[in-house]
Amino acid sequence: MVLTKEDNDLLTRVGPGTPAGELLRRYWLPVAIAQELTEEQPTKFVRVLGEDLVLFKDKSGNAGLIQDHCPHRGASLLYGRVEERGISCAYHGWLYDTAGNCLETPAEPTGSMFHLTVKAKAYPVQRSMGFYWAYLGPQPAPALPRYDLWVRKDGHRQITVHPLLDCNWFQAMENSVDPAHLQILHQDQGTNVLGGRRALNTTRGFTDDVESFDFYLVDYGIMKKRIYKNGLVDEHPLIFPNILRVDNGTQIRVPIDDTHTWHYSIQFKATEDGQEIDEEPEIRYAKPYKEPGTGVHPYTHFTMAHVLAQDVMAWETQGPVADRSVERLATSDRGVVMLRNLLRQEIERVQRGEDPMSIVRDPAHAMIDTNLHTSLTDYVGRFRGTQG
Repeated sequence: MVLTKEDNDLLTRVGPGTPAGELLRRYWLPVAIAQELTEEQPTKFVRVLGEDLVLFKDKSGNAGLIQDHCPHRGASLLYGRVEERGISCAYHGWLYDTAGNCLETPAEPTGSMFHLTVKAKAYPVQRSMGFYWAYLGPQPAPALPRYDLWVRKDGHRQITVHPLLDCNWFQAMENSVDPAHLQILHQDQGTNVLGGRRALNTTRGFTDDVESFDFYLVDYGIMKKRIYKNGLVDEHPLIFPNILRVDNGTQIRVPIDDTHTWHYSIQFKATEDGQEIDEEPEIRYAKPYKEPGTGVHPYTHFTMAHVLAQDVMAWETQGPVADRSVERLATSDRGVVMLRNLLRQEIERVQRGEDPMSIVRDPAHAMIDTNLHTSLTDYVGRFRGTQG
């Protein structure tokens, strides 16, 4: 399934009006760590899906996401002053609420209704699981899905903010349906991933441990299934369109623009006695996976020190946007082909005005089972740490 440049652009470009960008705008996306917005620092620059925005919290406690450039003369609202009713541009004081409505234009004549003609682009925001989430699509907004790992109360959660990915979001997602790489790329991580063994043959790694692998659709994405020769069965999903649920965690890939991606993880650790926990997640900021941390291939060195560093190497060295027109796909890549076909199918659904896969409309919907229990009890205990 060699793609043309046009096919590749269809699947990878995320800006306003692009097919994949319009699809991704149908989902809530985490755009910031909630604790990063404080009384002392009530604004934060956010770039997501190719749009420059400012996240802010006014003095009434309301959070908003608004265009970076003030509609008046284009000064950045990142430097705006938050007030009880919204954010006031530092340049001329034009005041906006969280919906982007202009409430005041101070220099206009007394009694002027000019402010009623001004509207800034703004998007809904909600706080959940230690994040601020934003929805950039058409109204009405869907519900934030209640995936098991996100809403179970019998455990602790930790959020990891990974370093900026210098590549397109879809390269990380294709990795999530590429089971063949686990036993090859991660073979040197024997202690953490593959039972403490060392491969006798670095070409084959631990490929011969696997009897077979398969993929099948579920309501919220693609379930990946490995069957090992020792009888172990591993099943964990790609939650469409931008989440991998593996072991006791979810990895969320948020496109910043066509060539950069934010990468967050939410880890869940169940309490031993089933005790319910009511607390904010712990926040961890991971160190760079390359030296220098701001460099790009080939002008940086990937540490390869652990599983995720190895994955990041594989994602970024494909290029800012992988050129899929020169690939040579094989039978082991059928999960990648399945994801590409699914993404194209869901783009077409959006273009017909329909909801794409895994959109939930009922905010009171039941918890969504992603096979987490099986991963925690049968898989993680023996193969903890894999990111495959």
